[in-house]
Amino acid sequence: MEEKYIGVFDSGLGGLSVLSELMKILPNENFLYLGDSKNAPYGEKTRKEVTERCFSIVDFFKNQKCKNACVKAVVVACNTATSAAIKEMRERADFPIIGIEPALKPACYEKTKQNVIVMATPFTLKEKKFERLMSNYSEKNNIIKLPCPKLVEIIEDGNLDNVELVRKTLSDYLNSIEIEIDEIDSIVLGCTHFIFYRKYIENIISDKTEIIDGNKGTALHLRDVLIEKNIMNKSDKEGSVKIYNTSDDSSLVDLSWELLKKLI
Repeated sequence: MEEKYIGVFDSGLGGLSVLSELMKILPNENFLYLGDSKNAPYGEKTRKEVTERCFSIVDFFKNQKCKNACVKAVVVACNTATSAAIKEMRERADFPIIGIEPALKPACYEKTKQNVIVMATPFTLKEKKFERLMSNYSEKNNIIKLPCPKLVEIIEDGNLDNVELVRKTLSDYLNSIEIEIDEIDSIVLGCTHFIFYRKYIENIISDKTEIIDGNKGTALHLRDVLIEKNIMNKSDKEGSVKIYNTSDDSSLVDLSWELLKKLI
């Protein structure tokens, strides 16, 4: 059990940012990453469509039992998928499933009168799960929802290194909000794709603005679950990583490795 794989999945390539954090905190674990680029982006699909994709992926991880890549836990490295179907996925699986959500708590906890921008997919921002999360902090802080679907497309299309395109897209989004950029206290990256834009965003915003994501918290939570269930890999060997993608475009696996190397 200890040496089994931890499954990690996302609507496409964004979840590689979560995988990189998991590898740092759990270096001896074996990981199997699945990017569902064939069906990306999730952020503009219906709840039913996203849920059906999540079920298919959970079944994929279950079926790895007969392919020498048995899965002992799964990380949903996608805010949209977590919002849509985390409860239903857990009911469907016989292994722990860890979700992710926009990191509003560290942005707002014990703070008041903060201007907090939440950059995420349209789906995540309109879901009741996010509304409940937002209601915990919106009374004392000004939380602004900023849907950024084009940022997902740029990464999925392999255009992350197109500096002009990325800067213009980010500037257009950030200049569309109701406050000045230098008045932003925190930016919450509520989509795992957006971690790849951190350096670009830092060049646009004020030095006082904090950029926050939930990746480390998710990795630490997974570590706690593995310890609690006594299934952590106790080997001294460095863990392995396998990457799959649902797209017929085989170059996406190569692109996945390139993106992962940017973060580890």
